[in-house]
Amino acid sequence: MHHKRGGYSYLIRPILVVVDLIIVLVSSHYFLVDVQSKELYVFLPIVWLISAYMLNFYEVYRFTKVIKIISLLVNQALLILILLYAYFGILKISNFSSLSIFQFIGITISSVSVFKIISYYALKKYRSYLGGNNRRVIIIGNNRSAQQLKAFFDKRKDLGYQVLEIFSNDLSKTIKDSFEFLKNEDVDEIYCSVDEVSDDDVNEYVKYADQSFSVLKFIPKSQYIYSKRLKTDYYEYLPVLSIPEVSLNSSTNRAIKRGFDIFFSLLVVVFILSWLIPLLYILIKLESPGPLIYSHKRNGINYKEFVCYKFRSMRHDTHTDLEQVKKEDERVTKIGRFMRRTSIDELPQFFNVLFGDMSVVGPRPHMISYTKDYSKKIDKYNYVFRHSVKPGITGYAQVNGFRGEIKNDVDIVNRIKYDIFYIENWSLLLDLKIIFETIFNIIKGEDKAY
Repeated sequence: MHHKRGGYSYLIRPILVVVDLIIVLVSSHYFLVDVQSKELYVFLPIVWLISAYMLNFYEVYRFTKVIKIISLLVNQALLILILLYAYFGILKISNFSSLSIFQFIGITISSVSVFKIISYYALKKYRSYLGGNNRRVIIIGNNRSAQQLKAFFDKRKDLGYQVLEIFSNDLSKTIKDSFEFLKNEDVDEIYCSVDEVSDDDVNEYVKYADQSFSVLKFIPKSQYIYSKRLKTDYYEYLPVLSIPEVSLNSSTNRAIKRGFDIFFSLLVVVFILSWLIPLLYILIKLESPGPLIYSHKRNGINYKEFVCYKFRSMRHDTHTDLEQVKKEDERVTKIGRFMRRTSIDELPQFFNVLFGDMSVVGPRPHMISYTKDYSKKIDKYNYVFRHSVKPGITGYAQVNGFRGEIKNDVDIVNRIKYDIFYIENWSLLLDLKIIFETIFNIIKGEDKAY
């Protein structure tokens, strides 16, 4: 069993939040005497947390510079000031003193600043002299950038990075050895040199990071052009890339999307599949022998394999998952053509949604046999990013014409582009838009629906 990353450092942020809220309430008690009320004592903590969330106020890491912390404090002060005046305006409160408000903001932010900066430097000293609060890391690669990162970790003891091993095919401990090492050791962070790891290696590291709650970061080439899809942190002058936590995977948005998925899927199962399954069972069996449901493996979130369900639209054949369906494909039955043209064959995937393997809307999952081939045609970081969310029954790429058979590299490149746009711009309204467009396209008919 893997230990919790960073020891007890996960408690630092909640402690800071609680202390800050106490400072806010105590300060308001002394400086906002003229406007004190129960509503104000409820409003201030809520507005502090909302503004902190909007500004990423508590996103301070061991490699964050002090100037960044100061910038966050200034922005937080300005936003609280604006929201406080808005509060007075909405409630038509006029008996307040601007001087008292500025005193409140000044004392509050000063007190928060002192506590925040003291804790920041105290942790640095704790790491430097006592060796606590360490991150256990390994480095994959031995090129110039990897060596610079190792030297940086050795020099900056205050950041608390403990390099356990370096793996490279140029060294005695190869990249292959790193996977055995990860099975036996607790590792908090993995740093991969991008020009020394293959797509298969990256996939394995992604799986490990997901299963062990570790962090996977990439050491880029000096000429690498950074994408906004990868978060770039600077360890002094050395850039390090990591897969960001997309908004779609934040706890709030994940709960919203999951709730919608369950609600929508139950509607489909109860009002459509309840009568459609017996009907299709008869029609499919009359035309060809074999099961009603075709089960096939797909790659889901973080490349995790799952069994995906479809109504069987082809003659029973053990090799149906090895070759894409083409136009006028002889393997497709008559009822199968109708189901594929109307996307009825995809409806059993609503059970996949209820089981938690899929979402109603998301990037479409590919055949296992094609995942490796497609990843060679796409920048590996974009392809990894595509698998950072659950796959969907329908998706943004599909409603924009990139569904079905992939005939050439342009098809898969455009599919990935739309998938990444969806991940970066997700909202519940976008999901609803895609669902309505999917229904409209089914009614209208699509050229690639075969």
